[in-house]
Amino acid sequence: MGVRPYDDRFVAGDALAGELRGYAGRDDVLVLGLPRGGVPVAGRVAAALEAPLDVLVVRKLGLPGQPELAMGAVAGLGERVEVVRNARLAAGATEEQFDAVLTRESAEVRRRQRAYRGDRPPPRITGRAVIVVDDGLATGASMRAALAALNRHRPWRVVVAAPIGAPDTCVEIAADVDEVVCPWTPADFVAVGQGYRDFSPTSGDQVRTMLSWHGYAAGGPHPRTEE
Repeated sequence: MGVRPYDDRFVAGDALAGELRGYAGRDDVLVLGLPRGGVPVAGRVAAALEAPLDVLVVRKLGLPGQPELAMGAVAGLGERVEVVRNARLAAGATEEQFDAVLTRESAEVRRRQRAYRGDRPPPRITGRAVIVVDDGLATGASMRAALAALNRHRPWRVVVAAPIGAPDTCVEIAADVDEVVCPWTPADFVAVGQGYRDFSPTSGDQVRTMLSWHGYAAGGPHPRTEE
């Protein structure tokens, strides 16, 4: 299960892949990383499982004046955008404020889909076992939005995987999917960053490099720096 805290997202991805080895070598598995920080983790999982790697773009809906607090999240996989509200925090904003943030972040989801994927169409979801990977689960708002977008495409099985998560969040999400794999759920969980010695931001260029890396999903070397 690896040494904790993890050295970085790549090491965390290797540890997470060990928990998912039962999915290795199957031709119906797809790994989706949540950009940006979830993609380095997902890349190592995809490499170990010899599965294709793609992204599911999610954006937090930050509370006006306190953008670090998520009053919801928005996700896109294809043309439609799915929205999930955090009812408790969303109550701190007017409907007009919520709609303004939603409009801005929905546009950003579509922009990032184009930036990361280019002309390549979204992956086929229907009938596949889809492993959705993030670098951690805090409130779970981003993951819930991702699952709402994913479930419209009728996957055969949905697995949520993260190296670290809040215990309550992991339990709540487990009720909505086939499996949650989260090897570290510390009782003193405060933030995802506590799980990493190096929690440096992942850039858009790094995400694009990982998605285009030849042989990456088949077990090639992982890029730690921008190319």
